[in-house]
Amino acid sequence: MESKHKSGFVNIVGNPNVGKSTLMNDLVGERLSIITSKAQTTRHRIMGIVNTPQYQIVFSDTPGVLAPKYKLHESMRAFSEEALTDADILLYVTDVVEDPTKNADFLARVAREKVPVLLVVNKIDLLRDQRQLEQIVEQWHNLLPNAEILPASATEGFNVQSLMKRIVELLPEGEPYFGKDALTDKPARFFVTEIIREKILLNYDKEVPYSAEVIVEKFTETDQSIHIMAVVYVERDSQKGILIGRGGSMLKKVGIQARKDIEKFFDKSVFLEIFVKVEANWRNRENRLRAFGYIE
Repeated sequence: MESKHKSGFVNIVGNPNVGKSTLMNDLVGERLSIITSKAQTTRHRIMGIVNTPQYQIVFSDTPGVLAPKYKLHESMRAFSEEALTDADILLYVTDVVEDPTKNADFLARVAREKVPVLLVVNKIDLLRDQRQLEQIVEQWHNLLPNAEILPASATEGFNVQSLMKRIVELLPEGEPYFGKDALTDKPARFFVTEIIREKILLNYDKEVPYSAEVIVEKFTETDQSIHIMAVVYVERDSQKGILIGRGGSMLKKVGIQARKDIEKFFDKSVFLEIFVKVEANWRNRENRLRAFGYIE
């Protein structure tokens, strides 16, 4: 008897900096979510779609759960909470160093979930011995007794295939939600903004990367090349000066790094222009958050 097609939404949630984006990129086999060692790297809910003739898995990477300081954080938290309501399978990602009781209210909601919960204990390559892992697993079993616990290392690729196998087993039967050639629900220019934002996170310290938002104002594509004009918004003139750097040196560095990755992503030559503008207090202004895609 021919087995029926499976499809479902697998939503990845957890606290900041536990490796959710690295894990999603591993599972999807494409670099869709930006990865840095800084917290709050992921700001949007990003879907990555895996297709085979037998199934379609719609993975969803969400921002790390955090106590909101700005309206921006409220929108980010809403993306994570929304992920609890429309999942067929929930992937709760933690790691071997975080405090299991952090964000207890969100964890309590995960504990009440009726859908299968796979709890991934990431970064096990940092542990010294098996006994440490056993203690961590026991702790999490007490907090989320209904979850299946899978130790893993997303950076080392350890147990990622076992996790994928288990996800496929748990997928409900159903028709695909997206076309079988779809990789993500996001438009091309979204990934341009994410690549530029990643380079800002990597090259600047303190408040600058968290105050920066990127908008693509021009994206003109031909068979051979893409012409992109992007604007980086910051909240203060001093941040604009730091971002541009002496004689434009820092912005040039960001532009070169971003262009290389954008060319790799689209497999085309890219002409990239980046400008910097000041938009005071944008993280707390609803109209700007709507324009930047954080509020529908």
